[in-house]
Amino acid sequence: MDLRIFIGNKIKQLREKHGLNQDDLAKKLSTTKQAISRYEKGDRQANQDILFALSNMFNVDIDYFFPVRAHAPTNVFKSTGNFIKIPIIGEIACGDPILAVENVIDYHVEPADLLPAGNLFYLKAKGDSMEPKIPNQSLVLIREQSDVESGEIAAVLVNGDTEATLKRVKKQSGYLILDPDNSNYEPIIVDEKNPARIIGKALQITAKL
Repeated sequence: MDLRIFIGNKIKQLREKHGLNQDDLAKKLSTTKQAISRYEKGDRQANQDILFALSNMFNVDIDYFFPVRAHAPTNVFKSTGNFIKIPIIGEIACGDPILAVENVIDYHVEPADLLPAGNLFYLKAKGDSMEPKIPNQSLVLIREQSDVESGEIAAVLVNGDTEATLKRVKKQSGYLILDPDNSNYEPIIVDEKNPARIIGKALQITAKL
């Protein structure tokens, strides 16, 4: 069964069990009846804030909203039920591994079923150099890896490994080009005089609507 439908059925079961209509539940969650209807039909997946609110409201474990899985995706980060806490990386401490505790400014919780395998972290997009593909301030899910295919978007350490930037990597003979999607910005040429290091591949974007 599709995860959105499964979660929607669980929300509906809880609501009906407690004698609430969609209007009642919407008011308790500070949302709309239309949103509750879409959640229950599986047209839209309830986000983590909604699921945690429902968990607290009805005194059920967060696992209630997810099917039992035989195998969870490989991830080194702490799991809460069927959720994975993914670190959000801030300023990069020089010389530290990208996932060092000193670099983590917060965590973002995601349903484990929706995550790819691998060591995952988030970077917050700063500026508009990758718009419209990656909006400013959006969270970009990165899988830790030291190389990407030409044309893919990567997280790259620059300025002596102290700054992480998101750019489209284009491979040329003997050097790399870190190319912004926004034509108002100039590409960055990576060579011996201007070194950089790929730390991961951009997989998906989380942005507030």
